[in-house]
Amino acid sequence: MTITVSAKVNDLKEIVEVKPEIVSDVWVKASWEEFLALAEEPSLEKAKFYYDQHLMRIEMSPVGPIHAHENSIVSNVIRLFATLANIVIYEYTNCSFRKKNNAEFQPDIAFFLGNGLKIPPRNNSPVDLNEFDLPTLAVEISATTIQDDLSYKRLLYERLGVQEYWAVNANTSEVFAFAIADGHSGRISTSKVLEGLEISIVEEALKRSQADEDDGAIARWLLQTFAKSPTES
Repeated sequence: MTITVSAKVNDLKEIVEVKPEIVSDVWVKASWEEFLALAEEPSLEKAKFYYDQHLMRIEMSPVGPIHAHENSIVSNVIRLFATLANIVIYEYTNCSFRKKNNAEFQPDIAFFLGNGLKIPPRNNSPVDLNEFDLPTLAVEISATTIQDDLSYKRLLYERLGVQEYWAVNANTSEVFAFAIADGHSGRISTSKVLEGLEISIVEEALKRSQADEDDGAIARWLLQTFAKSPTES
């Protein structure tokens, strides 16, 4: 199997030796069968995969401390807010969601929020979106791919109908949050699926992390912030 692309091949270390035709961090044309062959390739186990309307993207960039820690900060904000608000929450990290012959996405974090959702089973297979619900909220966190997160990935989440999508710039602590409805998205300053959570609070938590506040200090600040009434905050 060969996938022909015109983009420059990135340094993929050992993977290039196994499959030199692979290009990372670029959308390339591929059939669903070609995509599956790569997505199920054992040597690409640590890669992230996206597929949308005959285009695929493979992300091979290593995850450094900035990305990894900002991921945990965003996760903690969402989980703590949902807990205090008595919102049912299920969190999935780097989970693949697949709609056969149509699409696949693997956000950094995905959340199912609220009652009555068809939650995926406990196994290691990609979530079958023909059988289970879409996640309510998808979050992409990036230090290098923010432009793609704001463009093509955003269109992918729009088309599939994820209710809310956040693209987080780990370098600047900026959170681009979008509500999605009827195939369109619009930027929001307050979450719709976590009603009352201001996006500025997420950004402030990220800034505190960059200022070297430890996770415990940030959690205590969040508890104090969430405890305030709207008139006090």
